[in-house]
Amino acid sequence: MKKGKTAIADNIKKYRNKLGISQDVLSKRSNLAFHTIAKIEAGSTPDPRIETVKKIADALGVSLDDLMK
Repeated sequence: MKKGKTAIADNIKKYRNKLGISQDVLSKRSNLAFHTIAKIEAGSTPDPRIETVKKIADALGVSLDDLMK
């Protein structure tokens, strides 16, 4: 069952696109599995762990607040 997209999912995609990088590149920069990034962006993981979001924020060069607002 698909969940609705979240602000975190939209913001990750927004900042990733702003940098011009793919989900694959983001997964490598954040040291997370590709499917983790894809599932969060697709809304399949509506409440990712804070540690995961922190790794993504660091890889994107933004703050946790930027991704969560």
